[in-house]
Amino acid sequence: MAAQKKASKSNASADELKAYYHDMLLIRRFEEKAGQLYGMGLIGGFCHLYIGQEAVVVGLEATAEEGDKRITTYRDHGHMLACGMDPNGVMAELTGRRDGYSRGKGGSMHMFSKEKHFYGGHGIVGANVPLGAGLAFSDKYRGNDRVTFTYFGDGAANQGQVYETFNMAKLWDLPVIFVIENNQYAMGTAQKRSTSSPELYKRGEAFGIPGEAVDGMDVLAVKEAGEKAVAHCRSGKGPYILEIKTYRYRGHSMSDPAKYRTRDEVQKMRDEKDCIEHVRDLLLTGKHATEDDLKAVDKEIKKIVNASAEFAKDSPEPDPAELWTDVYAETAPQNA
Repeated sequence: MAAQKKASKSNASADELKAYYHDMLLIRRFEEKAGQLYGMGLIGGFCHLYIGQEAVVVGLEATAEEGDKRITTYRDHGHMLACGMDPNGVMAELTGRRDGYSRGKGGSMHMFSKEKHFYGGHGIVGANVPLGAGLAFSDKYRGNDRVTFTYFGDGAANQGQVYETFNMAKLWDLPVIFVIENNQYAMGTAQKRSTSSPELYKRGEAFGIPGEAVDGMDVLAVKEAGEKAVAHCRSGKGPYILEIKTYRYRGHSMSDPAKYRTRDEVQKMRDEKDCIEHVRDLLLTGKHATEDDLKAVDKEIKKIVNASAEFAKDSPEPDPAELWTDVYAETAPQNA
């Protein structure tokens, strides 16, 4: 078989670039639709959109293998879609419907998929980090070569429990990749106003954990760094830190007008660093796709996303009796 043709100006094949483009665009169109449904009152509670950060999770998922795990915080819809969760189930959960991943009881922050090894979605800043180490501990205990991707933001990087987790993760050489999605703002506070050590990837040095900073607006750079981190973990060398510098275009949540930054700042990132446009340019300049090809991809994705919205609207609301289910774990009685 002939070697697969490489796309120009990148170390990815044309097929890989097309896959990244499709997956990132799916996340963006899905999040745009979620924003519309929120504005219509069909999504309640909190809703944090991933628009702008798509290259982070798509790049890292490209390095994952079957059985690898992932856990994140509340800007999580992109992570769900990137690991293969069904857009219908995700949208149904966002709208609080029975066919959602948590049967309509979890909403934006609390949906899970054992099948896809997706363990949330957590609303407490930084609290998912020790849980991610726990997932990695279970794999270390079982003696397999699985890896856990534990995502958190630049704001959570200042939480004490993160450093307790770093200590234990290195002490036991757990196969966990700590992914700091540094989108420059912790809620409304710029990173430079909230931390005295701006190079977050170096926060593990005191514990002996290596790390690196990555351009999170370049999916190929993310994938390359992810491959290095995954190889480190699978070889039994313990945890690794990736500080992925990205940018969110919307507010912290749908209720955030984002007045702490200028429109010019956001527009500059869109114009100069957009992760989807970057791959689009590679496809076009490398002659791996035409404008019509990419329009067809967008049309297909919009169809999927619109179908997910209709699926959610048609799905029934949970029965009130569901309030009393999944509260406690059922355990068999122990013999006296």
